[in-house]
Amino acid sequence: MSKVQLFGLPNCDGTQAVIKWFEKKGIETSLHNYKTDGITKEKLGEWTKVLGWEKLLNKRSTTWRSLKKEEQDGIINESTAIDIMLKHTSLIKRPVIESGKELLIGFDEKKLSNTFK
Repeated sequence: MSKVQLFGLPNCDGTQAVIKWFEKKGIETSLHNYKTDGITKEKLGEWTKVLGWEKLLNKRSTTWRSLKKEEQDGIINESTAIDIMLKHTSLIKRPVIESGKELLIGFDEKKLSNTFK
């Protein structure tokens, strides 16, 4: 199996849980840190095509709650969602897990077990 690419923040509980899960399974991972490494508009576009922008945008985050109501209300489609996620990378749900053609989001042990046997 090729190396699994994780996208997230190293201090995020969900990202840490996924890293530990992969370590227990002996699966090599690499972490792309949004804060230090950034993210491209193209990459977010790829993800939203597969996952949908509504699933990728973290509306439960403290960053979301800190946005002005006008900013929140202005997110009406994929394009506006990508723009706000580029501006505030902590609005991207974490972690995003890429491996070959597989694309998962968040720590879901059942999905991880079904995908990475």
